[in-house]
Amino acid sequence: MGELANVPVEDLMGELMRRMRCAAKPEKRLILIGPPGSGKGTQSPIIEENYCLCHLATGDILRAAVAAKTPLGIQAKEAMDKGELVSDDLVVGIIDEAIKKPACDKGFVLDGFPRTVVQAEKLDAMLESQGNKIDKVLNFGIADAILEERITGRWIHPASGRSYHAKFAPPKVSGVDDVTGEPLIQRKDDNAAVLKSRLEAFHRQTEPVIDYYEKRKVVSNLHAEKPPSQVTEEVHSVLSA
Repeated sequence: MGELANVPVEDLMGELMRRMRCAAKPEKRLILIGPPGSGKGTQSPIIEENYCLCHLATGDILRAAVAAKTPLGIQAKEAMDKGELVSDDLVVGIIDEAIKKPACDKGFVLDGFPRTVVQAEKLDAMLESQGNKIDKVLNFGIADAILEERITGRWIHPASGRSYHAKFAPPKVSGVDDVTGEPLIQRKDDNAAVLKSRLEAFHRQTEPVIDYYEKRKVVSNLHAEKPPSQVTEEVHSVLSA
């Protein structure tokens, strides 16, 4: 446990308790796939907590590698500074670095990667070189029309972050925050035109990734149109099988 030498004293007990709780958990390496608004962000923290997994969002780990000035992080920063996309090989290398950390001892939840079949192949090759593989791909299946209703109906109170939905959780007075009476706004991305563009990209690029993993018989299709608590039950059933 030499890596605990750098953990602040106040965090040490919490980390030791986490390790004791997680010791008997089986290892799991998961990928979450689904269009924007399908509920991945709601379910991911629950999965991580229940199964002692680390969360790997590619944007977050790229930024962390850049901030830490790791060799791969430096290469990624050079690409970003030039306005170039970070290569698939670099992203997979940074994921490889991240999953070696103690928090990922029991496995990980990958969110936002792979987005293409080429990325999936590179990720699998990296894991196979370590004798590992993706255990389950959770596909958050939901109709585009339901997503449009979910997303275009969202309103927020910018100062507090309180969120509302025109149909599912409306404010007491339309367009006004319940607590302060201040006006609500919609995020600029929460409109039908932006959603249509994002969904087209998802269907074009990412659905082939689902087909790729279907052939490996690791995909579980979730009914993401259901209420979050029911989706959580589905996830638990799939991961406990």
